[in-house]
Amino acid sequence: MGTAISLDLADDLPRTEMDGLADEVFRWLREVDARFSTYRADSEVRRFDRGELLLSEASADLRLVLERCADLWGATDGFFDAYATGGLDPSGYVKGWAAQVASDRLLAAGSANHCLNAGGDVRVRGLSASGRPWRIGVRHPWDPMATCLVLTGSDLAVATSGVYERGHHVLDPRRGAPPRGLRSVTVVGTDLGLADAYATAAVAMGAAGVGWLDRLAGHRHAIVTDDGRLLHSTDLPLAD
Repeated sequence: MGTAISLDLADDLPRTEMDGLADEVFRWLREVDARFSTYRADSEVRRFDRGELLLSEASADLRLVLERCADLWGATDGFFDAYATGGLDPSGYVKGWAAQVASDRLLAAGSANHCLNAGGDVRVRGLSASGRPWRIGVRHPWDPMATCLVLTGSDLAVATSGVYERGHHVLDPRRGAPPRGLRSVTVVGTDLGLADAYATAAVAMGAAGVGWLDRLAGHRHAIVTDDGRLLHSTDLPLAD
C-alpha cells in the first residue's frame, strides 16, 4: 500500500525459527496489499468498489474490514469515512489492522518481544534486544531527520496520521476538502487498527480533533498543530 515495513524480532530463538516468523509476517502483509491496495486495479477492494464483486462473494477479511469501517464511521461521528474521497478506500484502518494481526500472530507463535513498523504505525511487545522497553520516535512534521517526541513501552500500538509526507490526503468528509489545524496526530493504545483510524479521524476533524481526542477513552495522544504547538495527554508514556 505504498509504504515501507520493518520488523525487529528480539526473542532468543534459533535463526531459522526467526526467519520463518519474519517470512510469515511479510507473506501476510503481501496478501493484505494484494487484497486492499487502492493502487492496484486487480485488488479485491478495487473490484468490489467497481461492482465486479458482490459482498457475498468477498473474502472474510474484506467483509470484516467493511464492518469495522462502518463501526468507526459511527464512533467518530462520520469523520472516519472510507468513502471520503468518493471511492472505497479503507486504508486508514487497514494498515494498522494488518500490522496488528501480524503482531498478534507473532505473539501466538512464540515471539513475545518484537517491534513491527508499518510506515510509521508501530506495534511493540515485550522488550527490545537491549532488555529495555521499546523506544518509538514520532517524526517531527517539519523535519524528516528529527523526532518531536519519543515514547517508550512494552505493549503499545502507536499510529500517526499527518500531512507532512503525502500532503492533505485526509479529507473532512462533511466539506469534501482538506481540514486545517492539525499538522500531525499520534494516537497510542493497544489495538493498532483502532489507533490508526482514530488518528485519521482526528486529522479530518481539524482543530476540533483536539477536544475529541481528550475525551477518547482508553487512548492517549500527541498532536502538532499547524502553528507548531505540541499538545499531548498528561499520561503519555514519554521516554526519559
